[in-house]
Amino acid sequence: MDENTTLTHEQVDEMLLEYVKLRQPYIEVDEDKFLQLLKNSLSLSVSEKKRVIEAIPTLSQFQFDELQKVFLEEREKFKELAGEHPEDIKKLLKKQQDEWIDLGEIYILEQQKQAVS
Repeated sequence: MDENTTLTHEQVDEMLLEYVKLRQPYIEVDEDKFLQLLKNSLSLSVSEKKRVIEAIPTLSQFQFDELQKVFLEEREKFKELAGEHPEDIKKLLKKQQDEWIDLGEIYILEQQKQAVS
């Protein structure tokens, strides 16, 4: 991918969904829902989201369930805050959207490095 090509959110979703599918086969998780919860987390940084993705193959059912619960609780808290601080939440949403693209670009660069090695 060159500098002039911009990833879309859908492309990043598709790419990172493949990582979610690397979970243990006995783990029951709605892959799309989990990915959307991770994607829309306003409190996790790019590097924290990357760590979650990289941990997926080793996560237990309990860990998946707990992560989803935390993401859902976070979403509810930010909805409450949106009423009190709408401009701040809008800024966080924009930052989160930009960082999702950044995360996709990080994975593409890593894939390119591996292909060259």
